[in-house]
Amino acid sequence: MHVQDSHWSSASAVATGGAAAGGGRGDGARTAPLRVDAQRNLEHVLRAAREVFGELGYGAPMEDVARRARVGVGTVYRRFPSKDVLVRRIAEEETARLTEQARAALGQEDEPWSALSRFLRTSVASGAGRLLPPQVLRVGVADDGSGTADEPRVPQQRVQPGSGELRLVPEEPAPVGAPGSAEDDAGAAALLEVVGRLVERARTAGELRPDVSVSDVLLVIATAAPSLPDAAQQAAASARLLDILLEGLRSRPA
Repeated sequence: MHVQDSHWSSASAVATGGAAAGGGRGDGARTAPLRVDAQRNLEHVLRAAREVFGELGYGAPMEDVARRARVGVGTVYRRFPSKDVLVRRIAEEETARLTEQARAALGQEDEPWSALSRFLRTSVASGAGRLLPPQVLRVGVADDGSGTADEPRVPQQRVQPGSGELRLVPEEPAPVGAPGSAEDDAGAAALLEVVGRLVERARTAGELRPDVSVSDVLLVIATAAPSLPDAAQQAAASARLLDILLEGLRSRPA
C-alpha cells in the first residue's frame, strides 16, 4: 500500500478556487466553460494522476504526473495550483466511487457474503483502493478493547481484546472549514458507514470472522499484487491475491 499523506493536510484556501477552475467543484462564482483543448488537458492530467498516484503513492512528484499526461508541468499547475489540490481532487473522486460500489453491492445482492465479496472484487478491479485518503486507511494496532471518548467509530465495529485487531486511529482535530476537518471528511465518513453495513450484515449472518473490522476490509481493497509487465498476468495475480484474502476473512465452522 503506497498511501502517503505528507502533502495531504496543508492545502490552503486556494484549493477551493483551484478545484472550481478544474471542473466547477468549488462553492464560488460560476466559471466559464473550459475550451476544448483545456478540457482535454484536464482529463489527461486527472487520468495520469490516478495512474501515477496509484502506482507510486501520493508522494509522487507533479513532474511524473505531467510526463504521464504528456503536458508541461506548468499546465498541471495552471489547473491545480498546488499538489495538495490535485491529491484532494483524486482522493475525493475515488472515495465517492468506492462508496457507490458499496451501495450497489448492498442494493443488488441479498446474500450478505455475496454482497461483501462483490464489493471487494469490484473495488479491487477498479484500483480505487490505492487512492483512498490517509484518514480512511490510517490504522494502528489495538492493545486492548478500550478507546477514547472522542475516537471515531465505524458503525458496529467490534474490537476483540488482545486480538491485535486493526482499528482506525483518530487524527488531531482540525478547525472547521480547514483541510482535513469534518466537512472535508464527509466523503470518507459516508464510505465507512456503507462499508460498515456490509461488514455487519456478513458478520451477523455468521459468514465473516467476528474479529474482522471495517478497517480490515479497506486494507484488502488497498492491497495490490506486485506490478507485472503483462496485463493478463497482472489481472490473474490480483484475482489470486484477492481469493486468498477473501478466504482469510470468511468465517469457518468450528
